[in-house]
Amino acid sequence: MAITSSRGVILIHSAPRALCPHLEWAVGRALGRAVNFDWAEQPVLTGSRRAEFYWEGPVGSGAALASAIRGWEHLRFEVSEDPTPRSDGGRWMHTPGLGIHFAQTDAAGNVVIGEDRVRYAMEVAAGDAFELQRELDVALGSAWDEELEPFRHAGDDQQIVWLHKVG
Repeated sequence: MAITSSRGVILIHSAPRALCPHLEWAVGRALGRAVNFDWAEQPVLTGSRRAEFYWEGPVGSGAALASAIRGWEHLRFEVSEDPTPRSDGGRWMHTPGLGIHFAQTDAAGNVVIGEDRVRYAMEVAAGDAFELQRELDVALGSAWDEELEPFRHAGDDQQIVWLHKVG
């Protein structure tokens, strides 16, 4: 049986400058070949760098990549793996405060919540709409998205305007 190939992207949203070569080494080791990232300054967090790297490899490489780079302090990243005709896609998000989150994705990149997880959320909520929303937010990785959103837009080469809620 032939090994099915997949592809995806690694978004390093913020990494200390000293960690950058180690991340390239870890990703290269997971992919089985040397890689070089095009590093740029991360304007949201002074002294940190950001990079975007498109990868191709066997199905399951997304999990291998996320495992290879998780665990370093002060690192924010996302790894995505596109679905194939034989496999689901996936998305791994990591922040220093929240750790790692995995979600299955469909062909359009939407997070897919499985039946068992939905049933669990309904059971835990026990008819409380706010608790159901909280459980579904956990399943969707909403806290990770909220924390990573400013770092995502920092790569758009646009000036960042910070709005602060008053009161």
